[in-house]
Amino acid sequence: MSPRRSAAFFDLDKTIIAKSSVLAFSKPFQAGGLISRQALLKSAYAQFVFMVGGADHDQVEKMRQFMSQLVAGWDVATVREIVAETLHNILEPLVYDEAVQLIEEHHLAGNDVVIVSTSGSEVVEPIGAMLGADRVIATRLEIVDGRYTGEIDYYAYGEEKASAVRDYAAEKGLDLADCYGYSDSITDLPMLEAVGHPHVVNPDKELRKVAAQRDWPVLVFVKPVALQSRLPLPPAKPTLAALAVGGVVAVGAAVWVGVRRRSTA
Repeated sequence: MSPRRSAAFFDLDKTIIAKSSVLAFSKPFQAGGLISRQALLKSAYAQFVFMVGGADHDQVEKMRQFMSQLVAGWDVATVREIVAETLHNILEPLVYDEAVQLIEEHHLAGNDVVIVSTSGSEVVEPIGAMLGADRVIATRLEIVDGRYTGEIDYYAYGEEKASAVRDYAAEKGLDLADCYGYSDSITDLPMLEAVGHPHVVNPDKELRKVAAQRDWPVLVFVKPVALQSRLPLPPAKPTLAALAVGGVVAVGAAVWVGVRRRSTA
């Protein structure tokens, strides 16, 4: 009798990737005129805060509101151009070698691999493609007439991640009791609770407590490798529209100020 088909749901930042997938683009955005030098320094500090402590719900919500207002009016084509030109050099949001191996093991076992991230879909999708993910679920920003409106069409965060996991399982006819979940953050607790086999990866303090109370497996990933060296890169595609928000919303720590619009004349 063949094993029942299942799925593994992965968070992205600090679970698959060793840093924020979006904060790594601070320098190209600064060079392209989207953010100031002061903002660049602040984003570097935010990266440090993200790595050592993560962010709680209140921090994430404040940053969501701040970033939604901040990007209003940004030209999507400009963001795409910057990202397309720098993606291959920047893709040292380093992947954890252990995470890539785990993804490969799930695929060999016949399981779907789904990345569920609060980062913007245009950031997560190309990374997901490189990792061979079967589906990407991520935050989507509203765009009208080629510019960000400052509104969010879909916010993949907290309970919404769990809802997306349940919807995916229903669509594919999967039993969630047979499915797996992986995350580092307490904000992903609903997603981990939705599956039968939750795992915490390099967990923050609060999630570590929950894992200890519930006897959940704790994975420690310590071998980051450059994505370029671990996986073949596809041709560059100008599809990353939501970089300026995605992971920054997720970590809720980068206070980007002094933003100036890049001239598109």
